[in-house]
Amino acid sequence: MPQLPAPDYPPEVAARLAADAGEVIARYPDSRSALLPLLHLVQAEEGLVTRTGIRFCAEQLGLTTAEVTAVATFYTMYRRRPGGDYHVGVCTNTLCAVMGGDAIFESLQEHLGVGNGETTGDGRITLEHIECNAACDFAPVVMVNWEFFDNQTPGSARRLVDDLRAGRTVEPTRGAPLCTFRETARMLAGFPDERPGAVAASGGAGPASLVGLRLAKGEIPPGAATDHVIAPRTAGPAEEPPSGHPGEQAPPGHPSSHDAPQQTSASDEDFPAGPTAEEGE
Repeated sequence: MPQLPAPDYPPEVAARLAADAGEVIARYPDSRSALLPLLHLVQAEEGLVTRTGIRFCAEQLGLTTAEVTAVATFYTMYRRRPGGDYHVGVCTNTLCAVMGGDAIFESLQEHLGVGNGETTGDGRITLEHIECNAACDFAPVVMVNWEFFDNQTPGSARRLVDDLRAGRTVEPTRGAPLCTFRETARMLAGFPDERPGAVAASGGAGPASLVGLRLAKGEIPPGAATDHVIAPRTAGPAEEPPSGHPGEQAPPGHPSSHDAPQQTSASDEDFPAGPTAEEGE
């Protein structure tokens, strides 16, 4: 069955988007380079990249809808189906996973009653497991509309989504104040955050990420780095506290206790650590 043509934006919406698109395109020497921000622009309008949005981007840039679709379907940041006001992404890549990310994701699935990529019935939360957020210093990490919530536990993550669903104010660990998915998409299109005080409240890298730089500058003495990193996360009332320092055995019941560092001889009984051939001669 042939696919029906994509519907048009209402005239007032089309005019507004065209004006915004013209501003974005003017930033680039080659108009084609504006495709990624234009996809964010149409996503900000409808909460996802629709066929109408794809056709709009193609017309603005002189591309085919197939070329635009190829880009929109390649990047996971672009939604192809409706989602919630808050995109809650749980990092399940290696470090976050062994530090408890898998346990957080499973806990949120059960707590929210949704699976991966699904949205709660009230339209507030879309849950998704995501790959590395480049925030391994603060594992396990949860992101809400691409803002960081560091050093999470299953309990703190459940409280986070409960607050979001209830409309309570939620503050990221660092970075800009939290806003809705559509508002975030507009900023990713290259338009400024116009909320009062939002720019001043934005932050940079966290203390743990800056330790190496501070050591290189001589601001802290060698061997004292662990005294200058972010404080350990706080456990909820019914949770075990996290491991205090790298290399310590996590307490029983902690999500990462089964992955705590061990001596090679203890972790692999079939291949215990021993002297090398040269050392044995």
